[in-house]
Amino acid sequence: MGMSIHHCTRRNFLKATAFAGGSAAIAGCVGPFRQARDARRRKPNLLFIWTDEQRADTMAAYGNSKIHVPNLNKLARESVVFEKAYVTQPVCTPNRAAVMTGLWPHTSGCIRNNIPLRRDIPCLPELLNDPDYRTAYMGKWHLGDEIFAQHGFEEWVSIEDGYAKYYSEGRDRSKRSDYHHFLIDKGYKPDSGTKFSRAFAARRPIEYCKPKFLEIKACEFLRRHRNDPFILYINFLEPHMPFTGPFDDMYDPAYVDLPANFNDPLEDNEPSAYRKKREEMIKKYGPDEQSFRKLIARYWGLVTQVDASVGKILDTLAQVGLADNTIVVYTSDHGDMMGSHQLVTKGVMYEEAARIPWLMRVPWMTGKQQMVAQPVSHIDMVPTLLELMGRNAQTQLPGHSLVPLMQGRKAAEDHVFIQWNVANNEDANVRTVVSPDGWKLSLFRGDKSQLFNLNKDPGETINLFDSGRHSDIINRLTKKIHEWQEKVQDAVKV
Repeated sequence: MGMSIHHCTRRNFLKATAFAGGSAAIAGCVGPFRQARDARRRKPNLLFIWTDEQRADTMAAYGNSKIHVPNLNKLARESVVFEKAYVTQPVCTPNRAAVMTGLWPHTSGCIRNNIPLRRDIPCLPELLNDPDYRTAYMGKWHLGDEIFAQHGFEEWVSIEDGYAKYYSEGRDRSKRSDYHHFLIDKGYKPDSGTKFSRAFAARRPIEYCKPKFLEIKACEFLRRHRNDPFILYINFLEPHMPFTGPFDDMYDPAYVDLPANFNDPLEDNEPSAYRKKREEMIKKYGPDEQSFRKLIARYWGLVTQVDASVGKILDTLAQVGLADNTIVVYTSDHGDMMGSHQLVTKGVMYEEAARIPWLMRVPWMTGKQQMVAQPVSHIDMVPTLLELMGRNAQTQLPGHSLVPLMQGRKAAEDHVFIQWNVANNEDANVRTVVSPDGWKLSLFRGDKSQLFNLNKDPGETINLFDSGRHSDIINRLTKKIHEWQEKVQDAVKV
């Protein structure tokens, strides 16, 4: 690199080692006898934090200044903020597989919940394939064999015991999660046979809830591996149902905002499956505004609970001196309707379920908030991380690195595609495209399709598909969907 020790600033040093592999830059700054050791230590770390069922508008960067999330707000002020980030499929297992592997659900085979990710499909640590890295996965996995270490992760901290019936043949279904044993050590007895239910765990004092447990384990990992390159994934269950926790009373229901599209009636030209789901959600969580306000207040409390643990983890990262060499990602596996159209949970193509928060703090690239307005997809997560960690994005992956977009240049793909797959029922499959000019088309094979102008109707209250006025838009975006399907070998006909 031709860099003398007098000109080897900390920022240039980090940039050089992160993107050039480290050896040449380090040689200019230290003696040869330290070269190998320091090259290993200065490889960029990855701290990947994600939640379950967190919609985008749960922090200030996405328009919510009422909810108390000081740590997420601070992280967002230091990060690239993807304003319009979308999942590959708005439900847990399919999108989790995409985030971990870089493959579409129809390619990985994880097209619905509780389909195990095949062992021969590599996740990011396996794709990076660098033995210098210490790796750990902590929290909810939901990709099969829930409590057993796998896919390139050396350390495994589990919190869920509800997936035992989906374990692979030969796995011991009597084994319990690390969190289960944590509660046993604290003197608790299982409330559901030999297991602790999610509701029981959620109602413990905050120091015994799952977020605090994961916080403790994550901070321990960071301290132990302060001298090692590391990859650490932490997945909080919250704010996922049962929508209750220690901060249930933190927010006055009168203080929270009902979604602007709360009273949208879902007219007859909307998919019948969505209208049926709305009736079910109103019976379960409604039926009136006050009921939904109470639900949203508890949901906000869960996000605040996660925020507190995220803050402790980020503080520990700084305390051990690793913040300036660690990529920090914050996102969620999908959103939650949480009263929009009087719907709750996920499984629909509406923005609140399909959009998620996505923050990326890359110390050698960012120091202050950078808002990216172009729509992006979780399919691009793995290629982006591989490039940031000094590896060329794998050519077999369908996504593209977003590093050019983060640097103010153009991304390789400016349309976002989303899918909904239903096993053994082709007529329920959906394919969606979001265009950079603000149009969103969802083609339903066996139901009514949707077209929304997100610029004029961000709440998706007026379905324009059958208006007779936008055939040119429908044709253009239908062609986009079909071209994308051919490219990624998606055989579903819509």
